[in-house]
Amino acid sequence: MIFTGMDTFRQRLADGEILIGSGINTIDAQVSEALADSVDFLWIDLEHTTMSPEAMRGHLMAARGRKRAAVVRVPGSDTAFIKPVLDAGAPGIVVPQVTSVEQVRGVIDDCRYPPVGRRGFGPLVASDYGRMGDDYVDRANASLFVTVMIECVEAVEAIDEIVALPGLDSVVLGPYDLSGSLGVLGQVHHPDVVTAMERVIAAARTHGLPVGSGMPVDPEFARLQASRGVQWLQMGGDISFMMAAVDD
Repeated sequence: MIFTGMDTFRQRLADGEILIGSGINTIDAQVSEALADSVDFLWIDLEHTTMSPEAMRGHLMAARGRKRAAVVRVPGSDTAFIKPVLDAGAPGIVVPQVTSVEQVRGVIDDCRYPPVGRRGFGPLVASDYGRMGDDYVDRANASLFVTVMIECVEAVEAIDEIVALPGLDSVVLGPYDLSGSLGVLGQVHHPDVVTAMERVIAAARTHGLPVGSGMPVDPEFARLQASRGVQWLQMGGDISFMMAAVDD
């Protein structure tokens, strides 16, 4: 059986811990290997990078080698974005820019095998190259960490229905894009943005879902988000950490 670190990640969230992760934007998998022991999870970003599938697989292998949980943020909610990432062995997936209950339901269905969902069967890495045997499907349905980003006003308005969907494991706040959707781009402390984020957090916690958040390298904002109830925080990434160290 492949150990991905996701079971530990889930348990730590269930125990109420606050977890810090790094975004991964560069191609070289050595970056993930180097950072893995310094963070609680890795956030491999395909939305805002030109990272190839081969590079993504390298980062996933590095994370598995270090027994560190990894989530992959895909470019969008289409099946074509989701399926190859799951079959490459991603233990967690983040889908950005969702706007409706129907869209989130479609994401969940793409992530679960029948009869629970509609994921096509063709795993290689995910099934340990077929070694996991007959229990692979049940384990995959139970273990995959499926989450969507709440960063559009439409998703905030539908949040009570979204967090009630079976098979959704978490929601993630995108404060910057949410501020843009609310007409105050970049003003993450604006009262409208704060109210929207707090509404999402409250709805998720009502259904027992942990909440994540993206953000730059900003410890004060991270503490603020944690005080609001956010448990897992993608704070900056490889490039921003490198720049910050050089600037210092």
